[in-house]
Amino acid sequence: MKVLVDTSVWSLALRRSKEHEHPVTLLLKSLVGDGRAAMFGPIRQEILSGIKSKEQFISLRDHLKAFPDIVLTTEDYEEAARFFNLCRANGIQGSNTDFLICATASRRDMPILTTDKDFAEFAKVLPIEIYPEEGR
Repeated sequence: MKVLVDTSVWSLALRRSKEHEHPVTLLLKSLVGDGRAAMFGPIRQEILSGIKSKEQFISLRDHLKAFPDIVLTTEDYEEAARFFNLCRANGIQGSNTDFLICATASRRDMPILTTDKDFAEFAKVLPIEIYPEEGR
């Protein structure tokens, strides 16, 4: 089973020194090693945005090419909008990208690996699973 990896995890893994590895980066390494880490274009864009050095940008862009994008459909965007509306009606705020992550994962029965606490709030009203399930 593939796991949709949120930008927060990629960012943490890419900037953290190896001496002080965060447990979620170890999960990401395991998923990558098993060929189970998944992403899509908006996550790729968030990861690459704000990189100051052209050389760093090119290097990271080329490394990320190892992870093909999940192809998004009209239904993914429609579901993301529905999720946005549902959460807003329940007093829960989030970004368009966050709801697109939720919709994409939900429609494909994929759990989400994230460090973003907002996803725990989304999971209260949306049919999403946070990875890993155990220990929560």
